[in-house]
Amino acid sequence: MRDTVESRLRAVGQRLTANRRALLDALITTRRPLTIPEILEEQPGLAQSSVYRNLVGFEDARVVHRVVGADEFARWELAEDLAGHHHHLICASCGRVEDVPASAGLERSVAAAAAAITRTTGFRTQHHRLDLVGVCEGCA
Repeated sequence: MRDTVESRLRAVGQRLTANRRALLDALITTRRPLTIPEILEEQPGLAQSSVYRNLVGFEDARVVHRVVGADEFARWELAEDLAGHHHHLICASCGRVEDVPASAGLERSVAAAAAAITRTTGFRTQHHRLDLVGVCEGCA
């Protein structure tokens, strides 16, 4: 994965520096979308301004994407082609976002729905994501 990230960064004129490597490690090891404060908890040696700046660079290089939760915080996770296809559980109370695997049955249903939409509207789906919004176990 690091080779892919390094290649994507080079394509946008950036390098995989020590700070970017630490940021990448936080995203790899946690395996769920993280807020900037959560990233700083995982990697306390990083400066907040550096994390923000490097996340923008990672986003430009298609290494990460932003996940919007139910609170005021943006969360960041590895791009789907790096982390694997999954969906999200979003707590409407605390805003926590958890990854949930995509079952084969669900994926078949979504593909069938997308094909039906294409037939009736002409809209061609490139990809999909499914966010289930509710209340997590801790807030229930």
